[in-house]
Amino acid sequence: MILLIPFVGTSLGAAMVFFMKDEMNEKVKKLLLGFAAGVMIAASVWSLLIPAIDLAGEQRGPSWLPALIGFLLGVGFLLILDTIIPHLHLDSDKPEGVPSKLSKTSMLVLAVTLHNFPEGMAVGVTFAGAMLGGSNITMMSAFALALGIAIQNFPEGAIISMPLRNEGASKKKAFLYGVGSGVVEPVGAVITILLAKQVMPILPYFLSFAAGAMIYVVIEELIPESQAGEHSNIGTIGAALGFALMMVLDVALG
Repeated sequence: MILLIPFVGTSLGAAMVFFMKDEMNEKVKKLLLGFAAGVMIAASVWSLLIPAIDLAGEQRGPSWLPALIGFLLGVGFLLILDTIIPHLHLDSDKPEGVPSKLSKTSMLVLAVTLHNFPEGMAVGVTFAGAMLGGSNITMMSAFALALGIAIQNFPEGAIISMPLRNEGASKKKAFLYGVGSGVVEPVGAVITILLAKQVMPILPYFLSFAAGAMIYVVIEELIPESQAGEHSNIGTIGAALGFALMMVLDVALG
């Protein structure tokens, strides 16, 4: 059930297309994008990197080394996906990735799907750490991370479904596309659990790998989009609020 919490957040956000008539206010969008960035940064530190370092400290060798290797591999993995998968960022008319004949709608959805995959990995690896035992990761830690990601997925679901509606898609189609972009999260979580369960010593690498992937998304997509144009301070405020909320959730529940 924990694995589905982020997906529920995305689905509820996508459902806003049925209740909101106009395009989302630009200031609100910046606030929500910044909020999502803050949540992901805090989750990467408190829920993933710190547990990875603590867990590696119980093994031989420098405690920071698995976190460093895993983090860089996570960044590199998302960089490769970002390079080969055709996608289109919000408020952009220039597609990225390999050339394709996909529609603008499909590439918008692929961009959000690419963004959501590391979030599913993060939930999956913390859940696996709690299941395996032998670490300071608890089920409450996994729940706190899933809840934090679900909270930031709610506005993201709306941010993807509303532009699709404005592009001419029906409300039902825009909702289904928004929901579809979140399906990758429980899938990524399950795949990560299956891999992480095999060998306990590599768990620190999995934790930091997920952190690296999430930080890549924050730097590549969320921060630039929240800071573009006027009123960039609104995105900064959103990031601070998201970071503070996720920090409190992880410390209080974890």
